[in-house]
Amino acid sequence: MNTSDDIIACARLVEEADQDRFRTVMAARLAARKLLFPIYAFNVEVSRAPWVTSEPMIAEMRLQWWRDALEEISDAKPVRKHPITTSLATILSPSQARRLDSLVAARRWDIYRDPFEDQSHMDTYLSKTSGQLMWTASELLGASADFEGEVRAVAYGLGCASFLCAVPALVASGRTPLLDLTNDGLVTLARCAKSKIKRVKLQKQARPALWPAIKTIKILDQVIKDPSVVTEGGLRSKITSFELSWLALFGC
Repeated sequence: MNTSDDIIACARLVEEADQDRFRTVMAARLAARKLLFPIYAFNVEVSRAPWVTSEPMIAEMRLQWWRDALEEISDAKPVRKHPITTSLATILSPSQARRLDSLVAARRWDIYRDPFEDQSHMDTYLSKTSGQLMWTASELLGASADFEGEVRAVAYGLGCASFLCAVPALVASGRTPLLDLTNDGLVTLARCAKSKIKRVKLQKQARPALWPAIKTIKILDQVIKDPSVVTEGGLRSKITSFELSWLALFGC
């Protein structure tokens, strides 16, 4: 399988499992797609690994497989054959591979049913999952290091919004997804996440990395206005065709 075939395989996986990110990538330039599809396909595989089995040991093994692959990339060793790993090996620096390893390690929390220990624990989880993903995507597209803090703030908001959308499914699976599921607790969390987000004047070529967060403010505002939508499953996060067209035309 050549590089082009690998990218197509990554794109198909993202299209199947992460529609919003797929659509934002398709609104970006071709050069950006070749960088974003592999990292988003990687995120699909890692984020769903803890959920495809009820056996913790098997889930741990699935995540370890990805950690081993990233170690091969960071150490410049021959990389195991897989459309995602071979694609990542052509675009990631050793430091980026190690950064994504911390993302995989953070996903171990998803395997078990233990709640977050405190707000700091949840913040760390969001930083190492949503934050590592968005900053690495931004960096791959040419973002300056000066923007890392601002990009991570947007990623925190996106991660929090995504988590709030997932609350009903997490509760149904027997998880305790948040420290405080009361209306006051949900509003406080949404306001905190929203307060971190500032408009990021990222270099134009790197802006597609931020596009998955286009609905974040609207989701958080829904929770602030009516927190009951969280537990009732009323949050909507799908990016509309109009919003995608706006991104493609104006890139902001």
